[in-house]
Amino acid sequence: MAESIKKRRNLSAVDNSETIPMMGGSGFEDPASDLEVYAKEVLMALISDNLPPTPNNFSLYFDRILEDKSESFHKQVNAVLELEEDNDNEKSIALEKNLKQGFSSVKSVLQVSASLYQNITLMTKVLQKRKNELKDNTDPQMAGSVITSLEHDVDRLSLILKKQVEQMKTHYDDTASIVKNVENDTIFDNQYGVYNRRYLLDKIEQESSLIKEFKHKSTLIMIRLSKELESDKNVAKASMLMTRTVARMLLKTSRRSDIVAHYGNGVFAMLLKHTNLQSAKKASERLSELVSSSNFFLAEREVQLRISIGVKNINTQESVEHMITCTLAAMEEADANPLKDFSICEDTNKETDT
Repeated sequence: MAESIKKRRNLSAVDNSETIPMMGGSGFEDPASDLEVYAKEVLMALISDNLPPTPNNFSLYFDRILEDKSESFHKQVNAVLELEEDNDNEKSIALEKNLKQGFSSVKSVLQVSASLYQNITLMTKVLQKRKNELKDNTDPQMAGSVITSLEHDVDRLSLILKKQVEQMKTHYDDTASIVKNVENDTIFDNQYGVYNRRYLLDKIEQESSLIKEFKHKSTLIMIRLSKELESDKNVAKASMLMTRTVARMLLKTSRRSDIVAHYGNGVFAMLLKHTNLQSAKKASERLSELVSSSNFFLAEREVQLRISIGVKNINTQESVEHMITCTLAAMEEADANPLKDFSICEDTNKETDT
């Protein structure tokens, strides 16, 4: 069924008055088209002020020009932009609070430890004192008095030490809980220098929502070293080093918009935003060729690296878990066939790839 074609505005006559038509409901009727018109207005403002259209300048002008729009237009734009927000400020605040609580708990542990050390030192001195008193007194009655005093001192210090040990356990448990919360908020994998699994899953979920709204194409690929290399005992010893090499290559070849993450157990993922299945296939071929052509030397032996890649387009009709599972299965399929650089995961619910 033919659709009516929207008439584009003459952007050369655009000023800071309202340029986007107000629409009913909670969002845009055609977000991609309306944002395109507004983006052109922002771009024209940059050109008019002789500023390069870099991402930072565009973002600055995007927000500045938006201030002159109506409140209803603000709400419509913000409704769309919220889909792309990372909530970094909120996450940073929560992380900072946890870190401050952690420092406070660690400080408490150190204070109790210092007090414990002082009391143990005091007990050592008391024992030495009573020992000298017993040595200098041969009278049994006096010796009994010294022993009684010693028992009293030991009981009193033991009670204090018991309370301090309980305090230390409480502070330790608090610190361990805070550290766990901090770990839950992290987005970085220190082992390989890329994002972690938690961040990847959040980004796939977010990208799926964006695709529902803007109807673009994005793709997920999963990568790991070939299991054939792991079967070689001599090579397997250096598997960690080879895996890190692959991680560096992924970072080196990725675009700024791509998400490179460690999914786990040496399996990496790349979320290729605004990339259809055909482009993802080409990217997988180039990545496979790059890795296989890289020289990796183990002692005097040159090892040819090989990776296995699974490819899957982001399908908004499928869950993130299903997409991950399907892509991993495609990766295993590619790994089982030395002649294949990659394997494609077919959609459960077909979406046209244009």
